[in-house]
Amino acid sequence: MPMSSPMKSHTISIRVYYEDTDAGGIVYHASYLKFAERGRTESLRVEGFDHQRILRDFNIILIVKHIEIDYRAPSRLDDLLEVRTSVSALGNASLTMEQTIARENKELAALKVVIVAVEPEGRPVRIPPQLRQIFAASLPDQGQH
Repeated sequence: MPMSSPMKSHTISIRVYYEDTDAGGIVYHASYLKFAERGRTESLRVEGFDHQRILRDFNIILIVKHIEIDYRAPSRLDDLLEVRTSVSALGNASLTMEQTIARENKELAALKVVIVAVEPEGRPVRIPPQLRQIFAASLPDQGQH
C-alpha cells in the first residue's frame, strides 16, 4: 500500500468534557492518558494503520510498556486542547513517542511513552518494515538510525 507523507509530528484537537474532570471542574490526571492514547492512535491512522489493521496484517499489537507524564498546568471543563505526538527513538521491537498536551500554545502536560510490538500472546517481536519506515521517517534526525 502506498504510504502518505511520512509522519513527522501529528496534532489532534480534543475538547474537555464533564466526564474528563473532577468535582472542581479540573481535568482528572488519568484523563491525560486517554487524550494521549487518542493522539497516538490518530497519528497511526493518518498513515493508514489503525490498530485492527496492524493486528490483521502483521499479527502484532502495539502496547504501552512505560509512560512518564509531567503535569505542568491544569486544564478545565470546555477547554480545547491540542495533543501533539512524535517519535523520538526507534528500537527493534520498541519505539519512544513524545507527546505534549497544550491549550492555546501553553503546555499543560508532557509525556514520554515507550511502545512495544508484541504478538497476541504477549511476546515482543520486531516492528514490521512498513511501520518501521513510518516511525523512522519521523525521528528528529530524519530517520538516520
